[in-house]
Amino acid sequence: MTAAYTSEASIHAINQRVFETSLDLILVVERDGTMRRVSPSVQHLLGYRPEELVGLNATDFIHPDDLDRTRDEMRRARHTGVMRHFDCRYLHRDGRVVHLSWAGVWSELEGQHFFIGRDMSERIAAEQQLRHLQRMEAIGQLTGGLAHDFNNLLAVIIARIDLVIDEPALPPEVKEHIEAALHAAQRGGELTRQLLAFSRQQPQNPQLVDVNPLVSRAVSLLEHTMDQHVQVQFTPADRLWRTMVDPANLESAVMNLAVNARDAMPAGGRLLIETANATLDQVYARNNPGAAAGDYVSITVTDTGTGMSQDVVNRVFEPFFTTKGVGKGTGLGLSMVFGFVKQSEGHIKIYSEMGHGTSIRLYFPRNRYEESEDAEPGTVPAVTGPAESRDLVLLVVEDNDMIRQGVLLQLTKLGYRTLEASNAADALDILRSDHAISLMFSDVVMPGGMNGYELAEQALGLRPDLKVLLTSGFPGAILPRNEASRTSVPLLSKPYRMVDLAAKLKETLAIGDPP
Repeated sequence: MTAAYTSEASIHAINQRVFETSLDLILVVERDGTMRRVSPSVQHLLGYRPEELVGLNATDFIHPDDLDRTRDEMRRARHTGVMRHFDCRYLHRDGRVVHLSWAGVWSELEGQHFFIGRDMSERIAAEQQLRHLQRMEAIGQLTGGLAHDFNNLLAVIIARIDLVIDEPALPPEVKEHIEAALHAAQRGGELTRQLLAFSRQQPQNPQLVDVNPLVSRAVSLLEHTMDQHVQVQFTPADRLWRTMVDPANLESAVMNLAVNARDAMPAGGRLLIETANATLDQVYARNNPGAAAGDYVSITVTDTGTGMSQDVVNRVFEPFFTTKGVGKGTGLGLSMVFGFVKQSEGHIKIYSEMGHGTSIRLYFPRNRYEESEDAEPGTVPAVTGPAESRDLVLLVVEDNDMIRQGVLLQLTKLGYRTLEASNAADALDILRSDHAISLMFSDVVMPGGMNGYELAEQALGLRPDLKVLLTSGFPGAILPRNEASRTSVPLLSKPYRMVDLAAKLKETLAIGDPP
């Protein structure tokens, strides 16, 4: 009897441990939908504390369009006794929709439903990115075919014009018309070259190059052609890796990005061009279809212009898509950049905030003969938090829901405990509470009128001993901040790997500690 009791107690302890530490949402629900037990994971998944939901009906939190299907699944579970698998959307505390994939069973003995729900937001976003990539591939194939056919027609037209344009008997007025037709045909040829660039069928002359001199040459030209109200800054990386790329097309890509950046700053602003060595890991590659893990040379073009909405970002590389007025652009500049980068086996990433600006990062594969033999490209060293990390609570402030959830998972894996806020106001409310918080990890650009540096200043006013680490997709040199915060608050640039996050957290937490 004692052994059986001990065994039962041990099983109960294990189950309780799983319930308390699960990243998935675990619910114990009555027949009528009343929630009797809710796992702690509900706080980072739906924004509620478990005790806020216990005793309430789950139907109050399910998306209205999914209610009937969920009730049907519950009935089937009770009638068949078989585990049910289904998808259902819940509503987060802040009103956004959270996609959950559920497994549920009915226990006749307890008279209760047992559900486990997994957040599918990242998977759905990856699938959307993959569909977008496939759409771009299809558009590219169609565009390439049309460009080839159009080129053949232009070749015939130009050849026939060349046969007659120098005929001595041509009247001057007729020759003028023929020259206009030739000029139009040549412009059509330039258009097809741009379309072929997007469809990755542009002739390439790849060479092993040091990117810094190429970009520097483009910047020198930009400084002479940019509006006087646009400040151009180039920050080259030291010991930059080399890459195999077409030098002329690379310079053209940088110029295209710079011209688009200029047009996004009609009242003037800052244009920052940076180069860097970068490593994309397997996690990044999984979340960004079309990207491959490995070492890259990156070129980042950032402006302080109007920024783009997510809808515009999703379409910005499509040929002939433009937000400029009639006659102010063909809509092929960024399409050419996209095609060139993909044809060079690279990757392109956009980070944009409405009203703050845009940062476009090009990745070109590092020359494989220069790669270190000590580690496989794209692999991530084992990462851990400090030994005392389980005693440390970190406050994560990020308005992008998917990014915030990803950071919370990373921090949990590193052994930290977490609190979260989607804006500066909520973060300050948490900081005014009695929660023990060791570090605040905040995005810089956020809605609500307060940026990360301003939040850091107020946070330190409330808690002088608080450690602060900021992060942004914009380069540090272009972010808004006051002089007092320029050197005092460390910054981690997006995108980053978990190894970078772990190292920066250790470094930040150690600031001010005795040596």
